[in-house]
Amino acid sequence: MMEAGTLSGRYRTGERLGSGGMSNVYKATDLILERTVAVKVLAEHLSDDERFVARFRREALAVAKLIHPNIVQVYDTGVDEGRHYIVMEYVDGRSGAQILQRQGSLEPETAAEIGIQACAGLDYAHRRGIIHRDVKPGNLMIVGGPVGGGEMTVKLTDFGIARAIEQTRITQVGSVVGTAAYLAPEQVRGEEATPATDVYALGVVLYQFLTGRLPYEGSSLAELAVRQQNETPLSPTTYDDAVPETLGAAVLRALEGDPARRYASAGELANGLRLGLEGEDVTLPLAEGTAPTRVLGGETAATRHLEGATGQTAYRPPPSQTRRPVRRPAPPPPPPAPVSAQPRRSGFSRFVRFVFALIALVLIAAIVATAVIVTTDKAAGVKVSKVAGDTVEKVVEEVKGLVNKNTE
Repeated sequence: MMEAGTLSGRYRTGERLGSGGMSNVYKATDLILERTVAVKVLAEHLSDDERFVARFRREALAVAKLIHPNIVQVYDTGVDEGRHYIVMEYVDGRSGAQILQRQGSLEPETAAEIGIQACAGLDYAHRRGIIHRDVKPGNLMIVGGPVGGGEMTVKLTDFGIARAIEQTRITQVGSVVGTAAYLAPEQVRGEEATPATDVYALGVVLYQFLTGRLPYEGSSLAELAVRQQNETPLSPTTYDDAVPETLGAAVLRALEGDPARRYASAGELANGLRLGLEGEDVTLPLAEGTAPTRVLGGETAATRHLEGATGQTAYRPPPSQTRRPVRRPAPPPPPPAPVSAQPRRSGFSRFVRFVFALIALVLIAAIVATAVIVTTDKAAGVKVSKVAGDTVEKVVEEVKGLVNKNTE
């Protein structure tokens, strides 16, 4: 433990607020601005590791750009006698882990409120290219509400392993960073983290807040991966019937193993939690431009947050999660096609073809007959052009008359 003293002649450290494998956090006083702050100091055994020092500095540079009411603000960073530190906003509250340890599960309204505020901070960071990558109860600081009463404020902290998407990676591809129980399946496989990765982790946290337990439990990464791939978490309503089924369904969607079926953004998860808390079924696919059916009325605290959240996207859950299927009316039958025009055209076409065939046969017969007559009359010395002409013209006129008669 670091002894009480000052860092860079400005920050006087006091009690230790928390510790992890990478750093220790102390309550301190900013002697210049005369305010209470929190100082995170890189663990001494890592100070000589250039890789960890570089990642620690990255945290300060990345998170210092994030100014949002649901994110712990970073004020300063520095080095004092080989000790690398970050100065942050001091939050006088409890972490989600402390609340779970002392209270167990939370009321559905409180859990949803925590989730919506956390989503606001995550969505803000995601839009600026930063993925938290270590969302868990210990990294959610909660002021008020179940802690001190009054209005509740949730702040995300410890972006210590956050990574700016556009910048060069420090962690190697395939490495797994974070707490195993909150890792999305794609993280377990060593794939690149995305906003949907943080959505999954927050879904695990919310499942804990609603049920007091994890959706998947495993003693190793391998066991956890197998459970994620082959099992589906039970609805939170199974453990506590006070949890609305629609709210539980919203959390289960955040826990989808396939990122394509998960909420694509923290804003969408916030909207799903709000709708689920109000009793609207977020598991059924919605036609474009159709609002979901409202089951319960009234405004809750959760509805006042994230007013600009993304609209609900269409979603088709696994059969085991589908509730209250909606019978869609069959489309009206197409209008009957006219029955007279087509047969008439078809009959006339057949008749015309018949007439032309008849004409062809008559002409052939006439030619043959003419040839016979000419041959015969030549032998008798008689002129036959008039006879043959009259015979052919007469047949043609008769055929024309027959056609006209049938088409009138």
